[in-house]
Amino acid sequence: MPSSALPQSLVDNPLLSQWVAFDPGRVRVATGKVEIGQGILTALTQIAAEELDVEPARVHLVSGDTDLSPREGFTSGSYSISVGGAAIRLACAEVRALYLEYVAERVGARTHEVAVQNGRFFFEGKDLGHDYWSLAPKIDLRRRATGTAPTKAPAEYRVVGRDLPRLDLPAKLAGAAFIHDLWPENLLHARVLRRPWRDARLVSLEEEKIRKAAGAPIEILREGDFVAFLSQEETTVMRAAEAARTRARWEGGEPVPADIEDPAWLKQQFARSRTVHKGLESKNEGTIVERRYSRPFLTYASIGPSCALAELKDGHLHVWSHCQGPDHLRDWIAKALGMEASRVSVHHRQGAGAYGHNTADDAAFDAAFLATRKPGRTVRVQWAREDEFLAAPVSPACAIELRAVLGADKRPLDWTIELWSPPHAQRPGMNGNANLAGAEALPDAPARNEVADVPDERGGGATRNAWPIYDFANQRLIHHLLSRVPLRTSSLRGLGAWGNVFAIESFMDELAEMAGEDPVAYRLSLLSDPRARRVVEAAARMSGWSEKPNLGFGFARYKNIASYAAVVAEVDVQEEVRVKRVWCAVDAGLVITPDGARNQIEGGIVMGASFVLKERVRFADGKVATASWDDYPILRFSEAPGIEIELIEARDEPALGLGEASVGPTGAAIGNAVARVLGQRIRDLPLSRERIMSTLLNS
Repeated sequence: MPSSALPQSLVDNPLLSQWVAFDPGRVRVATGKVEIGQGILTALTQIAAEELDVEPARVHLVSGDTDLSPREGFTSGSYSISVGGAAIRLACAEVRALYLEYVAERVGARTHEVAVQNGRFFFEGKDLGHDYWSLAPKIDLRRRATGTAPTKAPAEYRVVGRDLPRLDLPAKLAGAAFIHDLWPENLLHARVLRRPWRDARLVSLEEEKIRKAAGAPIEILREGDFVAFLSQEETTVMRAAEAARTRARWEGGEPVPADIEDPAWLKQQFARSRTVHKGLESKNEGTIVERRYSRPFLTYASIGPSCALAELKDGHLHVWSHCQGPDHLRDWIAKALGMEASRVSVHHRQGAGAYGHNTADDAAFDAAFLATRKPGRTVRVQWAREDEFLAAPVSPACAIELRAVLGADKRPLDWTIELWSPPHAQRPGMNGNANLAGAEALPDAPARNEVADVPDERGGGATRNAWPIYDFANQRLIHHLLSRVPLRTSSLRGLGAWGNVFAIESFMDELAEMAGEDPVAYRLSLLSDPRARRVVEAAARMSGWSEKPNLGFGFARYKNIASYAAVVAEVDVQEEVRVKRVWCAVDAGLVITPDGARNQIEGGIVMGASFVLKERVRFADGKVATASWDDYPILRFSEAPGIEIELIEARDEPALGLGEASVGPTGAAIGNAVARVLGQRIRDLPLSRERIMSTLLNS
C-alpha cells in the first residue's frame, strides 16, 4: 500500500542512495540502527530482501557506520523496526519500482507484467537477461524518496514473518564478534581513573606507588582531572588502575547523599513542575483512594564492561564503539576535542548488551582523546567492573503517587498520577551537553546546560506510560522534574515506563479488591480498545487464570503507541520471591521474525523480574557504594522462570515497537502475585528478602 507519511528516518535521510546501493553480486542496505542483541540486523535484512525480491543472503546490511549509514539517532525507544524498518521498507520498495518501470519501458510491457526473482527481471516467464546489478549504472538513486511506491501486502510475503537464522550469532558463537575481540597491530592499552562523584577534583595522586603496583613501565597521562594509564600490556594498566583507586585523593564537586533514593528526599528537591489534564473537569465527589509507590536507582549491569578503540591517522580520527547512537557520538566527540565532525568517523561494533545509556560512549571518548595524544597508535580502553558501577549513568529513582475518585460502581471518575524523578535524558548531545564523563574531567570543560527530560512526543522519560490506556474520563499528570540531582541519570530499558506500570497496575489490583471483583474482569470493564482486550483475555486463558492466590496480572501498551503486552506471573514466596512461571500475550502488529520477537519478549520478562526482585544501587561516602555483583545481584539463570508466549496474529497492522513492551507488565504481575500471597502489598521496590521478611514479621 502507498504511504502518505514518511517515517522520520526517511524524512531525515531522504535520498534513496542513502539507503540502497548495488555492490558486485550483493545489495548494500544501510541503517543507522545498531545491533545490541535484539536481532534487528536479521529483521531489517528480511524487510529489505522482501521488498527488493532478493534472497536474504544477497543483502549486505551496513549498520551504524557514520561514513556509510543514514543518520537515525539512537537505537532506543523500540523504534528500530517501527521507524527504521519502515524507512527501509519504503526505500527498497521504491528502488524496486524504479527498476521495474525502467525494464517495462524497454520491453514494451506494463510495470505489473514484469517480475523480479532474486534480483533478476522476467517478462511472461522469460528471463530478460538483466538484473539489478547490470542496470545499476543506468538508474541514479540520488533522488528523494516519495513514499508512493506500493509495498507488498502481507499475503505476498515470502521472507517477512518467518524465522531466519540470526545473522549475528555465528561470529558470536565462534568468539570473535565483539568489540572486545578487536586486537589490531600497534595496539596501546589504556585504563582511565574515574572520579568518585560528579565534578570531583583530584588533589593528589601517589604516582610512584601506582608505578610500583603496575609491575612494568607505564605512562601516566594527566590533563586536569582526567588521568589515564598506558602500556603495551593490558595487565599492566589493569594493575595500575586498580592501585590508583585507593591512591587518589579527591575534593569538591557534588558528593551523593546516602538517602538520595528515599522518596522523602526526592520530594524535597528543586523541581520544575507541570500539570497536564486529559478529559473533562476534575471530579472529587466519590470515594477517594490514594497510594504511594517508589522505585530505586538502577544501573545497567551488562555482563561485559564497556570497551572502545580509536586511532588518529593522517589527521582523521576513527573510533570503534558499541554505542547506541554513532552519529551523535561522532558529533560530540568532535565538539569535545575541538575537531571538525568530518574528520571523525565512528564505526559500530557489538558489545555485551546495552539496555540503555551505559558507558559505551564514555569509553569511546576516552579512547578518542587518548588517540589524539598518541597519533598513529590504536588506543584500546576497557572499563573495569568496579568503574562500571561507580561511574556509569544510573536509571533514576522515582516517587509515584496515585489518586482515584471512585463512583458508585467502584470505577474511577477521576485519576491523578504524580511523579518526582530526575531526568532520563543525558545521552551525548541531549540538552546541548556532551554528557561524556572523560570530557567533563578535562581542564576548562564547559558548564552543563540545565537538563530536561525526554519530550512527551518522543514517549517521555519519567512520564513514559504514566497515562494508563484504561477508559478513564478524567486524567491528570503532575510531573516534578528533579533536574539538579547530583547524579548522572539517564536511559535504561523502558525509562520510566516499568516503574509507572508497576504502580498503575498495582493500584488497579487494589481498586479491584476494593470493588470485590476479579482483577482481570475489573480491567476488562475499563478497556474498550479491542487489541488491548485481546491480549488481556489471551494471557488469562493461557495461564488458566483463577483466584489461585499465587498468580498476579499486569498489562500495558508500551508508550501507548507500541506493542500491547499482558502478563500473568506465578510466584512462590518464602523468605524470598521465586517466580515459577510467566505467561505473556503480545500484539506487536506485523512480526518480522517470530523467533526474534519471542527472544525480545523473553528478555524483557527476565529483566522485568530482575528489576522488581533484586536490583538497587546503594550509596555511601558520597558515591555509589555498589562495586561488584555481590552488591548488585541480578536474576540468575537458575532463577529464570518458565516462560510461555503467544504472539497475537495481526500481520495486517503496522509493526509496533517490541523491545521494551514486556518489562513493565512483568514487574506488575509479580508485584500483584506477591501481594495476593502475603495478603499485604509492598509498594517500594525491590521486593527483596529484607522487605519480604519485614512484611512477614509485621503481618
